[in-house]
Amino acid sequence: MALPTSLDKNAIREAYEDVRSNMSDHEWAVFKFDGLKIVCSAKGQGFQEFCNQFHDNERAFGYIRIQMGDEMSKRSKFLFLTWIGPEVGVMQRAKMSTDKSIIKDVINNFAVELQVETNVDLDLEMFKAHLNKAGGANYGTGVREL
Repeated sequence: MALPTSLDKNAIREAYEDVRSNMSDHEWAVFKFDGLKIVCSAKGQGFQEFCNQFHDNERAFGYIRIQMGDEMSKRSKFLFLTWIGPEVGVMQRAKMSTDKSIIKDVINNFAVELQVETNVDLDLEMFKAHLNKAGGANYGTGVREL
């Protein structure tokens, strides 16, 4: 029988609220497995640094604030990411759905949820496209170039 996964709930909640806060410089947080416990492994700024946190042989979750909008309106949107590296075994892959439900008890406010399995899929423009699609109307200034 497999042992259940646990959560460092306080640290994860703190990181989650930090990313959500407009007063914080942290744009993202990454949560990884320390044995059978999910912990906050890193927080930071910059999309490339966020991408550098995910490795081929591990499972992880990410939460990122992405600035969206147009020239008239800027707003923060949040994306929840499940990472399953290409070298992760079948049993660990299968366990991710139950592990994800555990962390989503804390991380529960996001516009888009994605599962990513290769570094190629860690693409800011693709993330923004998903966020735009989820956000509904996307108005510009109404001025067209002729």
